[in-house]
Amino acid sequence: MNQLRFDLNDLQAMVAVVEQGGFRAAATTLNLSQPALSRRISKLEEALNVKLFERSTRRVALTLMGREFFTKAVEILDGVERSLHKISDISRSHFGQVTVACVPSVAHNFLPPILQRFYTELPGIRLRVADEGAHEVLNIVARGDADFGINFLGDGEQGIDFEPILKERFVLACLATHPLARKRSVSWDDIGKHPYMTVAKSSGNRMVLDQAMAPTERRPSSFIEARHVSTLLELVRSGLGIAVVPQLSMPAGAAGTMLRAVPLAGEGIERTLGVIRRSGRIFSPAAQHLYELLKEELTGKPN
Repeated sequence: MNQLRFDLNDLQAMVAVVEQGGFRAAATTLNLSQPALSRRISKLEEALNVKLFERSTRRVALTLMGREFFTKAVEILDGVERSLHKISDISRSHFGQVTVACVPSVAHNFLPPILQRFYTELPGIRLRVADEGAHEVLNIVARGDADFGINFLGDGEQGIDFEPILKERFVLACLATHPLARKRSVSWDDIGKHPYMTVAKSSGNRMVLDQAMAPTERRPSSFIEARHVSTLLELVRSGLGIAVVPQLSMPAGAAGTMLRAVPLAGEGIERTLGVIRRSGRIFSPAAQHLYELLKEELTGKPN
């Protein structure tokens, strides 16, 4: 079996060339001469027996094989970095990295002040926030790539511990000038009389809505589907139509002055947010502290 004769410095060189857009900027970033950087790239290409870059006097571009290997190189470097931070966190309780995965509505609505408080109390800790859709947050936690997650998916999943902390209702999002904005609550019949938009079927929120609406078949037809709730709200703000979204996703302060959140009539629809972690995972002291801050904030939110 042939051994691959390259090291992490060679991978860092390749990633730097791609991220900096060329050899000169990459060499400056890595504090190397351009010949030294070129030697690292050549060493990597020889070890892999592939050409990674197409070079001309004007531009540098990845080859097909280069694009494929670039993804792997980033994964390898990120994996090494995570491992080093975990080792550091174990050996020094006040240093290291904490990774939290959460759905965007949680990240956008209240996470910044909590992270500011955490940073003030533990300034030596590096924070990593993976703000992704519900399915990807679940996958990140299941792979062990996050200390814990805030999600509405995970209850009953094998290998995942789910601790419910907040029930959140869905509301109608519409412009403040929209006819439905003046109502105390709206029915699905009311919603069906206006242009309706929703998230795509791949969204965890769409799954919650579809499951809640299936027994009555009362769902209005949509004329636009968006992948993310944040995109949907921008479309509502532009006046294209109305949408049903989680309460926490509604913008607060000046950003939310154009929009209204109108409750759904009857029992409505809700989702349960919870802290999810990989079964058997033990928090580091820093991760435990962030978990307690987040839980304190979430349990203080009104239903």
